Amino acid sequence: MSFGFKYGLPPDADLVADMRFLPNPFWTEELRSLTGEDEAVREFVLAQPGATEFLDAYSAALVPVLEGYQRENKRHSIVAVGCTGGKHRSVVMARELAARLAGTPGVAISVTHRDLGRE
Repeated sequence: MSFGFKYGLPPDADLVADMRFLPNPFWTEELRSLTGEDEAVREFVLAQPGATEFLDAYSAALVPVLEGYQRENKRHSIVAVGCTGGKHRSVVMARELAARLAGTPGVAISVTHRDLGRE
């Protein structure tokens, strides 16, 4: 799930990651009105120092967690990825994280964007 910190933490999140360490596309005029579902925003976010490194490390760290949830018969978990407004960085990173975890055995992935379009 992607979300915006300015609207509060998702109360049902099991894990929360903060993308505010990446530059905000909001401050780039040509990206401001776009969302993380637009290719230009995706390219901008993924080109930032630390973005792919975060995705590599966090997806690798989540695999044993998800395996442990399965062993404990936890059938549902929410990994929440946040940025300021839930429009740019969190949307890109939630989608990319889901793509990396999609092949994890026994795990079905769905992506929701809690605050996309809220502005």
